[in-house]
Amino acid sequence: MEIIINGIKTNYQTFGEGKPFLILHGWGSNSERWAPIAEEISKKGFTLHPSEKDYKTSDINPSMGEGFKVIVPDLPGFGMSGKLERPWTVNDYVRWFEEFTKTLNIECFYLLGYSFGGALATKITVKYPQRVQKLFLVAAAVIRKKTTQKKFSAKISKFIKLFYFLPYYSFFRKAVYKFIIRKSDYVYTEGIMKQTYLNIIADDVSFNLPFIRVPTIIIWGDKDQSVTIEDAYLIKEKVKNSKLIVVSGADHLIHKQLPEILAEKVLENI
Repeated sequence: MEIIINGIKTNYQTFGEGKPFLILHGWGSNSERWAPIAEEISKKGFTLHPSEKDYKTSDINPSMGEGFKVIVPDLPGFGMSGKLERPWTVNDYVRWFEEFTKTLNIECFYLLGYSFGGALATKITVKYPQRVQKLFLVAAAVIRKKTTQKKFSAKISKFIKLFYFLPYYSFFRKAVYKFIIRKSDYVYTEGIMKQTYLNIIADDVSFNLPFIRVPTIIIWGDKDQSVTIEDAYLIKEKVKNSKLIVVSGADHLIHKQLPEILAEKVLENI
């Protein structure tokens, strides 16, 4: 489905019927990658007779149980949504989300934010605590500490820019990011999204964590090297009404690696 939010085409997918449950994907991702998990969550509350096991969620009458209408948008600049006309900040995405839910007539909802989507979900929850019924932070990139590694990466980035005039500079630059800096998505961004990415990582959303007042479920993979498990424990410490679930063997791509387990953990804690 498509709607226009403040002049920007917004593509989104919906699954099931019932209480609104919104999922915000990570940087460089899209709604399609979250479809399997969204479909599983949408079935919550429905009990089928064995002879009805092949029914689709869309064929079920909501009166048979208390289900969820899971809505997964492509964030502006990603997936099939429109491109940005200027660099955005996390706050710009929050304002877009406000208009998105207003357009769809959604007042109260459950909210899941993954990685960059977790930073966005955190700010939304602090701004609208009366609207978010429960928050799920999955490998959420909300802590932006200036570590020694990041300072080293910044110096390397500035250094390689000195060689922009050389043949095969683009190939050389990507190789440096892949094998030396490794964890940065910056090299894979284009145009306006480059400055948007820099704006996003410059915003340490962790300052908002103590102000979260809604029940919060934190889900993390113990093998996550992009947003390490130490961040999960810090979030747990800062958010008073929270619960931490560590998934053994899962890395940062927990939604692709173990989608069934992730959906199961969400459903167990609705």
